[in-house]
Amino acid sequence: MSRHLSAGVDGSAESLHAAEWAAEEALLRGVHLRLVLADQWPVSAATPVVGVGQHQWDEELLTDAASHLRKRHPGLEIATLRLSGRPASALATEAAEAELLVLGSRGLGRIKGFLVGSVGLATIGATERPVVLVRGTGQPDDARPIPRIGPHRDVVVGVDVHHPCDALLAFAFDEAARRDCTLRAVYGWSLPPVVRDASALAAAEREMSPDVARRLGDMMLPWRRKFPSVEVVEASPIGVPALQLVQAAADADLVVIGRRIRRSHLGTHIGSVAHAVLHHCPSPVAVIAHD
Repeated sequence: MSRHLSAGVDGSAESLHAAEWAAEEALLRGVHLRLVLADQWPVSAATPVVGVGQHQWDEELLTDAASHLRKRHPGLEIATLRLSGRPASALATEAAEAELLVLGSRGLGRIKGFLVGSVGLATIGATERPVVLVRGTGQPDDARPIPRIGPHRDVVVGVDVHHPCDALLAFAFDEAARRDCTLRAVYGWSLPPVVRDASALAAAEREMSPDVARRLGDMMLPWRRKFPSVEVVEASPIGVPALQLVQAAADADLVVIGRRIRRSHLGTHIGSVAHAVLHHCPSPVAVIAHD
């Protein structure tokens, strides 16, 4: 089986913007790109009413998207595939065969955006493969991003010093090494809720900050040795973890977060931090599932 990345398209500008990101990522990895479309994707202004012309419309959409990307990236091998079934399930099955699944995201604010966002969240919960959500630029030419000029920006990874995760750090370091850019490791933490007054807060922060920084440094040390070419910047700011990560990743090339694999009769949950970062971070976000 050939190595490839998969990108889901649905006719929206956001999904085509994500496909462009996926094409650049495929070139970085030296793999093929597969554009996929789930035939039961929720109907929106970008798609026709399901009927006799649906299959033809799907095929034309895939063909047009592939043609556009081939013109921009003539050295990239691109295939297309129409998936059957509900989007989240179909995309999760597709992700199992790919190194990475890339999806577009409109974010919050409108019903149309929520429908596409719900597909992305459901897909993340349904697969244990890495998934990247790429936010649209919000401009009329969303699907035609300006080609990257100059060096890559930083890769940011959100970590928890109390729960090390090899899969998360392996992915983040590999992405930073591939881009030849700085990796910023961020751990946001909070003081115990019993600490109330300002002087006690300041004292607690002074006492705890060095230990938190040491723990973060210890977590990064073996990965620094494994990836000596990657410059690593460690940050352990005090504050809400999701907020600290979103602020640190405002202009990042890629943000890498983890989600614990939880299975229950109530369904799969991605976690509050991952959920907040996905909805509020403007940069592409990679979600790495782990035990």
